[in-house]
Amino acid sequence: MGNSMEEKAKAYDNYGVTKAEIEKALVLLKDFRRQFPFAENPDSIDLLKPDDIFKINPDVLGDFFHYVEVDLRPLGRLTIEGLIIYRNIRLQIEDFKALLRITVDKKKSIAEKVNAHWEKISRLGQDKQVAKKIIFCFNYESGKILPIFSTAHLRHFVKKIVDKPSGPSKCYSLGEEYAYLMSELLRAKENSTITQPWDVSYFARFLYNAYPPPDQDEGSTSTPENGKSRNVVTKEMLSMGEFARLLQELQAKGKISGEQFRDYRAQWARQPNDRDTLIQQLKKLNV
Repeated sequence: MGNSMEEKAKAYDNYGVTKAEIEKALVLLKDFRRQFPFAENPDSIDLLKPDDIFKINPDVLGDFFHYVEVDLRPLGRLTIEGLIIYRNIRLQIEDFKALLRITVDKKKSIAEKVNAHWEKISRLGQDKQVAKKIIFCFNYESGKILPIFSTAHLRHFVKKIVDKPSGPSKCYSLGEEYAYLMSELLRAKENSTITQPWDVSYFARFLYNAYPPPDQDEGSTSTPENGKSRNVVTKEMLSMGEFARLLQELQAKGKISGEQFRDYRAQWARQPNDRDTLIQQLKKLNV
């Protein structure tokens, strides 16, 4: 690892803005894990309902993917085109539950979890970036996984900060390559006195800041079209993200409780025509 990473790490986030954002998101990750305690109680996966994935009439994200896609965006961003992927998961919820059981199986390696047959559900295959974020959310405490979901981005970061790779340069499967590249980055993190105590999510954000990949935005999911990749952020996603940040700010200031946070988020999903009024009410609390 070159000295350049050390220098960049020393100068990173001097005002602690990113660190505070990560800490808020980690609180929301705990909320997510309490609402969906699959890692602690795999039998609870059976209780997952279609509306937890995606609600219809109106079409909005259910609580599970509202957390994954919106609330936990600071822990790794996904840019997903449209809502069809959530419809597909809702329609194949039993297949999704089977994949979740593999995700939380402590006997399975990260490579095995990535290599599970996510492609059985349309649009969950390819680079499996949505799957990787779900795997991260349920294996965060292991400290063995970074919230970097693009294999191309992992290769880019390894090339930038790892002087001498410790293993083979080629792997047989997507999951094996993913686990190998991640282990190289984590080894570099642990070998630096500056980055060693950092949270893995904070370290990932540092990598994106210090060594931005040339191809796309942080943690985005690309969709092939006519041989090219394009990134799409829908107006609905941006709106939900802004609303989630407002709730996070209110909760951090002690203006609302965790229970109120969830209630307001549910109100946002149930009553799309009243969202502007709800935002104005919450902004008054923030004064």
